[in-house]
Amino acid sequence: MHRLLRPISLLVLASAAVTPLVLQNTNLPKAFIDGKGWTRLKLEDFENVNGNADTWTEKEGVIICSGKPNGGARMKKALTNFEMVVEWKHHVYAGNAGVFLWCPESAFTDLPPGTLPRSGIEVQVLDLGYEERHLKAKGKHSDWFTSHGDVFPVGSSKMTAFTPEKVYKDASGVEYKVGNPKSSRSFPTERLTNGVGEWNHYYIRAINGEVRLWVNGVEVNGGKDCLPATGFLALESEGSKVEYRNLMIRELP
Repeated sequence: MHRLLRPISLLVLASAAVTPLVLQNTNLPKAFIDGKGWTRLKLEDFENVNGNADTWTEKEGVIICSGKPNGGARMKKALTNFEMVVEWKHHVYAGNAGVFLWCPESAFTDLPPGTLPRSGIEVQVLDLGYEERHLKAKGKHSDWFTSHGDVFPVGSSKMTAFTPEKVYKDASGVEYKVGNPKSSRSFPTERLTNGVGEWNHYYIRAINGEVRLWVNGVEVNGGKDCLPATGFLALESEGSKVEYRNLMIRELP
């Protein structure tokens, strides 16, 4: 993966000149904000698109989605170039959720309950159990998804994947391939996601139609030539409880 010219620091630093994003779990990578302009988001910054009144709640700074019904909550403000940090945790084995970027207004218009945004770039938030269930059910590894931060366009949105295919090696040393050269879905170069009940840390940079993802402190995935490259940020969950915390946004030129 290419490196950023001016990335956020994902290191434990001690400097009075740097304002830390305080994480509630000291074992997670600490995102120290390199400069001003960051905004901490609360549930009040989002609109419940198609959930029930109790689908989205907030407690002690943690945004909680029950996942019932399937659906999303989008920011009230549209974004173009930005960077964000967020921690997430699944409460149910094989939980499925996601962070959507650059969703157009049409992705949410009259969206029925139980359905997901119609378009946008999804940064997947998937529990390890999703892959494990596939392996047990099919007797082979998935050849089209991972649980470690896939990035892909949804619906009419477009993206050129940085890593359209990737060869992994399982615990027994067996190699298997995910994706294909023409895939618009991008697969992580490393598998770093923590399992159910554990917090994970995402840093996402979305600028000039390019998305880059760091999982637990390491840059692993992304894509370019995204269309559209402006729109709404959304959170979603599909059928089970997921939590988001320490969600911060910084808009860029």
